[in-house]
Amino acid sequence: MSEDINTEEYPTEINDYLVAFEKSLGSVDEMLRTMMSVSRSDLLQKLEPLEQAKMDLVSVYMLNSMFWVYLATQGINPKEHPVKEELERIRTYMNKVKEIADKKKASKLDKGAASRFVRNALWEPNAENEHTSKTPAKGKKRK
Repeated sequence: MSEDINTEEYPTEINDYLVAFEKSLGSVDEMLRTMMSVSRSDLLQKLEPLEQAKMDLVSVYMLNSMFWVYLATQGINPKEHPVKEELERIRTYMNKVKEIADKKKASKLDKGAASRFVRNALWEPNAENEHTSKTPAKGKKRK
């Protein structure tokens, strides 16, 4: 934690939480700098449409989440703010994109191969009977 903050200004019980919070903020800042170093259009051109949608949703969710935290730090209850509905709307779209991605990953049924498996697994009595009935039995002659 920064040395210029006097620990007597806040209860000592929350010091560990504040240190962890400051560390998290540093991580977020580092990630944002990394993301901002690359042009958005350049990044989107390299991605497939589904990946573009995922990136856009994650970005807007992160932005609204940070606004949620900002509201909380200002003493405003974010649960009573329109940002809550916005986060729920974004989660709905995230779930839709996830469903689409899961459908894409699902294995496809090869109907031709499946029918061959079934056909070969079934016993065909006619084919065996035809083979044995066409061949005359040896040893006995009919009169």
